[in-house]
Amino acid sequence: MQHDAELAAWIKLSLTPGLGGQSLRKLLGTFGLPQQVLAAGRAALAGIVSAEIAARILSDLDSAAVDAVLEWAATEGHAVLTLADGDYPQSLLETPDPPALLYLRGRRELLARPGLAVVGSRNATPQGISNAEQFARAFSCAGLTIVSGLALGIDAAAHRGGLDGAGSTIAVLGTGADILYPQRNRTLGERIAHEGLIVSEFPLGTPPHGGNFPRRNRVISGLARGCLVVEAALASGSLITARLAAEQGREVFAIPGSIHSPHSKGCHALIKQGAKLVESAQDLLQELGVEALLAPPAAAAAADSGLLAQLGYDACDIDTLCARSGLTADVVSAMLLQLELDGKVASLPGGLYQRTS
Repeated sequence: MQHDAELAAWIKLSLTPGLGGQSLRKLLGTFGLPQQVLAAGRAALAGIVSAEIAARILSDLDSAAVDAVLEWAATEGHAVLTLADGDYPQSLLETPDPPALLYLRGRRELLARPGLAVVGSRNATPQGISNAEQFARAFSCAGLTIVSGLALGIDAAAHRGGLDGAGSTIAVLGTGADILYPQRNRTLGERIAHEGLIVSEFPLGTPPHGGNFPRRNRVISGLARGCLVVEAALASGSLITARLAAEQGREVFAIPGSIHSPHSKGCHALIKQGAKLVESAQDLLQELGVEALLAPPAAAAAADSGLLAQLGYDACDIDTLCARSGLTADVVSAMLLQLELDGKVASLPGGLYQRTS
């Protein structure tokens, strides 16, 4: 953990109006750490940035704002991570434009886990939302942390699925870390702040602004080993994330859909461009080298078959299956999820399940 003086210097530079990430990195490359940048004279700074920005860097006008961030960072569950921190995510550090600061709420350790970006349409279909949640749950159970943007539709479904597994989820915001947007996802965002991780590169108090959301997409892809697009129209912002992922050397995956649905056209375009087609969780896990769900032991396969037999061909709920099998609800739920992803079981309204084969 950095000393307050070091962190304050980072914060001051990051809050300097007009000082972008590229210029900030040039200053750091020339002078060293932020404290050394702030100790340089105006003439020296003006050799790297404009005289106006040099003057802003050396002014004391932002001292109250810096103190407010330090106070926020000292709150339990909050943190401000800088490029100099040892636990700054290596995958993000290696991207062309890594944020100088990351504002965090929640489980900081999730940044060190292998991540998978799951994104898609805000105006998703019921099937797309179901696919996003079920696939994200399976990936999270396999140990991948689900990374998305807290938007309506596919993003929200992916976060919910991620929270159901051991991998949990990371929400990357296009606002300050203290503003959960959109309002309809506020409850979900608070849950992520407690059980997962909220991440933002934007200063505290930053409101929703259209230009921030495409920018945050590079962080979503930068924190992940791959990017799965569940549903997307041809003009979807999800395709920006997919493009950034490809430029960052990540694997890009897409779930196909109906040729008649506008929600599938973006995914089909990605597949034509070389994205991996995903029909099951195993398709993606195998590509990423995650073995947890690839080859279940014989005993697990036999257990799945036994559960199918106990399910029969009539719709049944989890409590009844627990009574028939003698297994706990958690175990039965995990087995049903795998059977559903394998296409052997379908979930019905009211918490019921039914065999499809």
